[in-house]
Parts: sequence; structure tokens; C-alpha cells
Amino acid sequence: MITVRFHKADGTLDREVGGRPGQRLLDVAWAAGQPLEGACEGVMACSTCHVIVDKRDFAKLPPASDEEEDLLDLAAHATRNSRLACQIVLSEELDSLSVRIPPSAKNWLYG
Repeated sequence: MITVRFHKADGTLDREVGGRPGQRLLDVAWAAGQPLEGACEGVMACSTCHVIVDKRDFAKLPPASDEEEDLLDLAAHATRNSRLACQIVLSEELDSLSVRIPPSAKNWLYG
């Protein structure tokens, strides 16, 4: 299992969960009840699964595609360490991944 730490917008730890290698971060977030909408259901057609990745973990990720960068330009509260959760695939290298949920995040399905 890969440990994923979800932090609230203020940086406090909200929940630590496990994910499987090959699983998308968006799916792990949904299973953990995190407020990421993922309106496009993870096909990279929106920015509602935007997360802010811890600096140390951000360096472990492959570079974002041009398409992902374009969508992040539309995301509220985007930072240099922003990524779309639908584009982060868990691997052993990402064990102990820490991400912060932006203050504007809202999953309309779960309130």
C-alpha cells in the first residue's frame, strides 16, 4: 500500500489513507471522502480535482503535460506545486505522498 496524506486548505492533516500502485490519486481521494469533484470523472477535461502537492513529493512526479498545464491555468488557488489528481498515478516512489486540498474545492455529490 502507498500512504497518501490529505491536508486541509490550512495545512492541517485531515486524513491518512492507503492506495494501491497504479491507482489514480483522484480515485483514492474519492474513496477517502475528500472534497474533490472531478466533474469530468478523471478524463482531464476540467480542473475540479486540483490538488497542491508537497514540494518534496512534487519533485518525484513526472512533468505535467501541456493539456494539464492549460487546465491548471483555470484552477482556483493554483500554485507552482499544483497538479490534477486524475493525472497522478500512485507508485512506490510516491509512498507518503502529501497533498493539500485547495480552499475552493467542493464535491457537490458529498456536500
